[in-house]
Amino acid sequence: MKYNTVLSIAGSDSGGGAGIQADIKSISACGAYAATAITAITVQNTVGVTNVHPVPPQILAEQIDAVLSDIGADAIKIGMLHSANIIEVVCRALDRYAIKNVVLDPVITATSGDILLQQEALTALREQLIPKARVITPNIPEAEILLDESISNGDDLPRYAAKLADRYQVSVLLKAGHLDGDQLTDVLYDFEKKETLLLQSKRIDTRNTHGTGCTLSSSLAAFLARDFDLQEATSQAKAYISRAIAAGADYEIGAGHGPVHHFHAMPPSGE
Repeated sequence: MKYNTVLSIAGSDSGGGAGIQADIKSISACGAYAATAITAITVQNTVGVTNVHPVPPQILAEQIDAVLSDIGADAIKIGMLHSANIIEVVCRALDRYAIKNVVLDPVITATSGDILLQQEALTALREQLIPKARVITPNIPEAEILLDESISNGDDLPRYAAKLADRYQVSVLLKAGHLDGDQLTDVLYDFEKKETLLLQSKRIDTRNTHGTGCTLSSSLAAFLARDFDLQEATSQAKAYISRAIAAGADYEIGAGHGPVHHFHAMPPSGE
């Protein structure tokens, strides 16, 4: 017997709702084995991030090599990358190990709207890393930065997803969560088949949305690792995140934005 494995390359969240911690939970809940390479240690909780301690590039490189040279990976999920040097380390590893299923969550902006990447790192993300991914999962603010134009109309998301895919030669899952309305329609443009897949869901009224981007991208990586094709893996990941948000909507944890319920399919302890 052999595990389907996913390596998550991302930052650590001390509050457990996002980052590496959310990735481990999501990957495990979606039936794959999670390994990690930590890019930064963040000091955060449900209220926000108060400090970030970058991991030295050499240590990140050694973590990635330790996992891939021994355990290997059927997919890689990439999240928070805070500098051009870190991006270059990840690019070299992708070149060396040639993993096909690379899911890149291009973490460019904070929830507050602040830009998290300096211009040098943003350039490296655009020119070096994105072309090595199989699929990227930007939200609307991130897509606007990658396209250098604003997105205001949800009806235009399929066109913008296709435009992003064409510019970067990669499949694009464009997330609609920043738009208004009771219905959300995320858009996958499958660059491999030149097809568009619409993924509809009902907006859930909850403040427990911390780590939704991490959870969606890592669950997508898990389904790709399990050998689902891109469109089916995306549909499965969308269904998983929707159920996780719904199941965690009424919980109270912390004073701010709580996490989704990653293990909603498992009964509570004692039942």
